[in-house]
Amino acid sequence: MATGFEFFERDLKVATAGLEPEAISRELAKFAKEELAKAIAGGSSPQYERFVNGRLGAVEESVVAPGPILYVFSNWPLVINAALAELQKRAPRRSGRFASSFIVVVGGQIVSEFSAIPADAEVLITNFQPYVRKAEVGRLGIPKRRLFDGTKNVMARRFREAFRFETRFLNVGGGVHPMMPYILKGSGPIRLAAQNAKSAAFRAGRAVLAGRKDTAAGQPITYPAIVINMV
Repeated sequence: MATGFEFFERDLKVATAGLEPEAISRELAKFAKEELAKAIAGGSSPQYERFVNGRLGAVEESVVAPGPILYVFSNWPLVINAALAELQKRAPRRSGRFASSFIVVVGGQIVSEFSAIPADAEVLITNFQPYVRKAEVGRLGIPKRRLFDGTKNVMARRFREAFRFETRFLNVGGGVHPMMPYILKGSGPIRLAAQNAKSAAFRAGRAVLAGRKDTAAGQPITYPAIVINMV
């Protein structure tokens, strides 16, 4: 069965029969730009990379027939919406507030127009609620690492040919969202030290483990996030 590319090649040969090579190249450039405009009007991302005779960024008019002219579109809307849907599906559901609090951050700014994200951008997806870290470590009624890390694993399998995914705990500065960063008002939970010679706390004469700096009062929390890059 013929593919769209085969039909295009056949139609181009018919349309340019008898033309000089320079004229064929002009027709190829014109056709490519027309098809690009149709693709964007039909919903494709306006962010793309253009390859002309294998040269990144070259203009269509520089093509030497038979080309090719290749457009590589950014599929950020597809992958980001898929990740958000998976996160919301896995989120705690008591009030729905947490599930509606995921944000997409690019370059330190929240974005909502995903089709405008550059192809080479690094995309972060996190949640601005102050208890987000509790959700990831298994303290809000969902299994440990099921939310962000679990979503990362699903996305990595689905989009492994085009995108790279990882999970990180991020330090988020002011200016990203009014509720971020959240400053801890109390110290973390007290953890009893093992009472044997293998425990450094026991050998130091302590009954409890030393508190972690990132759970101490006055410290900003770190935010679990999915970090996405194009391959």
